[in-house]
Amino acid sequence: MAKPFMIAGIAAPLPVNNLDTDQIMPKQFLLGIDKSGLARGLLHDLRLDANGHVREQFVLNRLEYQGAKILIGGANFGCGSSREHAVWGLQQGGFEAVIAPSYGEIFYFNSTNNRLLLVTLQPEEVEALVAELESGSDKHVSIDVENEVVLTPSGQRYRFSLPARQKQMLVEGLDMIGLTLRQEEAIDTFETRHWAAQPWSRIDLPAQQNHN
Repeated sequence: MAKPFMIAGIAAPLPVNNLDTDQIMPKQFLLGIDKSGLARGLLHDLRLDANGHVREQFVLNRLEYQGAKILIGGANFGCGSSREHAVWGLQQGGFEAVIAPSYGEIFYFNSTNNRLLLVTLQPEEVEALVAELESGSDKHVSIDVENEVVLTPSGQRYRFSLPARQKQMLVEGLDMIGLTLRQEEAIDTFETRHWAAQPWSRIDLPAQQNHN
C-alpha cells in the first residue's frame, strides 16, 4: 500500500438484523434532485417516534455515541431496495465505516463505489464487539485498512479482508470513475487497435456546426 489508512472514532452499536435501506433512508427523504440534506433522514423512524419526539434510548440519540464514525450493524445490513441514498445518508451523518456480519448485495456495491468502508466480521466477533461497547466506558474503535484489522477499546484485534480494488479506492481516494481513469492509457491503446482492425464498425458523428 502507498500509505497507511485508518478510520478511528466512536463506534455505535446497532445490531439489528435485516436493517434495510428503507429504514436507513425512508422514502420521504428521496425527493431532492441531488445528494444534499440526507443526514436528517438517516434512520429517521428509529431516531424519532410517530409524533416526532426523540427516542432517547436509541443508540444514536445517546450522549456517549454522539459524533460516531463507525456503525456496528447486524446480519444482512442494507438489504432491501437499491437506493444509493442509504449510503449517502450514512456518510452525511458522519459515518465512515460499517462493521457487520453480512450485507445486502446492492448496498455493498453502492458503498464500495462511494468509498464507505464495509468491514465483514464473524457473527460472534460482532456480538463480542457490541457487548464490549455497551458495557465499557470507552467507545472508540480503530480500523486499520492497510493491515485489515479492527482494534477494540480493550485491545482485542479482529482480522478482516478487503478486495484489492476496494482497498485501493479507499487508500488513494478514488471513486469508480477515478479508478477507471487510471487505465486511460490502456483504454486508448485498445481503442486505437480496435478501430484500426475494424474501421467499418466506427461511426464518426459530424462536427457541430456553429449557426451563430
